[in-house]
Amino acid sequence: MMARLEGEGKTTVIVVVGSAVVGLLAVADTPKPESSATVTALRSMGLEVWLITGDNVSTAKAVALELGIEPGNVMASVLPGQKAKKVSELQMRGHKVAMVGDGINDSPALAQADVGIAVGAGTQIAVEAASIVLVRNDLSHVITALDLSKVVFARIKANFVWAIGYNLVLIPIAAGALFPMSHMRLQPAYAGLAMAFSSVSVVLSSLSLKLYARPVIEEDGTIVRDTLW
Repeated sequence: MMARLEGEGKTTVIVVVGSAVVGLLAVADTPKPESSATVTALRSMGLEVWLITGDNVSTAKAVALELGIEPGNVMASVLPGQKAKKVSELQMRGHKVAMVGDGINDSPALAQADVGIAVGAGTQIAVEAASIVLVRNDLSHVITALDLSKVVFARIKANFVWAIGYNLVLIPIAAGALFPMSHMRLQPAYAGLAMAFSSVSVVLSSLSLKLYARPVIEEDGTIVRDTLW
């Protein structure tokens, strides 16, 4: 009976009166409705998803199976103080680790991870230890956080390339590089306008991030992005 209950992802508690076993209690945490789709979406992005839990191996593997996590990516029976060590082990294998957690027990692991992501409904200490805080209690927003970070970083690189290219072209012109050939000079007023345009264009490019629309995660884990991005 215990093996069957644990195989269903439930933690079994034995009830004893005196020296006699009188019953079994099966306790289980119900996965969030969006958990399975989020795991599928993360895997479609080329990321490995691991489950680190204090539950026993049978329970952990049952939950992993339900969520679509590989059995080999399950770390079970992990004590609260060992979660950070498990994160460190993954880092030593060459992985960049993002840890998602919401409890006091997750705080050391959140701090150890390359990126700690705390669920906003979690404990204050977990929120303090994390690099990113999901305001809503929705795991699918992990996808949003990762997608937005990629969009922002891509925009930073684009702004940098544009600014460098713009200045590499116009600074020599402003210095008179064309004068020996064409006897044309860039008047100081126009040079000032050109420099202002460089700054304004970068600022406007950055402000366009306000048009960002978060990706939608379908029930099957498919990520639907706005075509603008």
